Amino acid sequence: MMGHQAEKLEELVASNAKKRSKKTRFVVITSGKGGVGKSTISSNLSYALSLKGLNVGIFDADIGLANLDVMFNVKIKKNILHVLKGEATVADILIPITRNLILIPGESGDEILKYSNMALFERFMEDAQVLDKLDVMIIDTGAGIGEHIQMFINAADDVIVVTVPDPAAITDAYATIKTIALVRNDVNVIMNQVKNDKEAQGVFEKIKKVAFANIGPQLDLNLIGKIESDVKVSSSVKQRALFVLNHPSSGPAKDIELIAKQITNKLERNVLVNSNESGLTGLFKRLMEHF
Repeated sequence: MMGHQAEKLEELVASNAKKRSKKTRFVVITSGKGGVGKSTISSNLSYALSLKGLNVGIFDADIGLANLDVMFNVKIKKNILHVLKGEATVADILIPITRNLILIPGESGDEILKYSNMALFERFMEDAQVLDKLDVMIIDTGAGIGEHIQMFINAADDVIVVTVPDPAAITDAYATIKTIALVRNDVNVIMNQVKNDKEAQGVFEKIKKVAFANIGPQLDLNLIGKIESDVKVSSSVKQRALFVLNHPSSGPAKDIELIAKQITNKLERNVLVNSNESGLTGLFKRLMEHF
């Protein structure tokens, strides 16, 4: 039944490919355990990308522990599940953070694919076209590797694992990388709360050595950046503010800028593609391919 339904949904998405739009780059940010600063990095990185003139969406898929509303100091009343149930439109749930940064209150991968009303889904896909101009979508997942998180990892262009230089966090990060390696061989790492580049590189090399020994040299494990430990970050979080906004000249803000630059370099900007490769439409199409 579910397989037949997913087939029908595929057809609906394909039929939505009439208009031309930008190709959205989907970037999943995940972690092995909670408390390593994943959502702080997701929110600050999305803001930094928007400062580059990119149209950015940040999708909150950390169900149960969703806290991007706290990061951006906004109130969330409804999410994507309300749209799929016909209780709201896509436009109703979108929360503009800046002129070109939009927060998309989400649900987990398995939840958003459990709808049964095809008419509502068709309307949703039509509504979702308001996001077809997104250059990049940051998907902030929960910690660990649940089935729904794997769906987002499968659908992503880039996967970033966040960890800190703590033995338990490093062990969990490695376990996460090992699980991701079952479905893809390219994984990026951000070392958070480190003293300097040397510490970040040293811890990353240890993870890489163990990963290569146990997973194999086919794994493309890349240190995409680090974030220095700084009291300005924790004070900004307490104030429900972004540190890149409150402290733009700080070390962590410069670190985020370097990570944003790497992602920007990967973007296929101004490339016209079918709308089923962009925005929420594109994300749902990819989720269904791995359902």
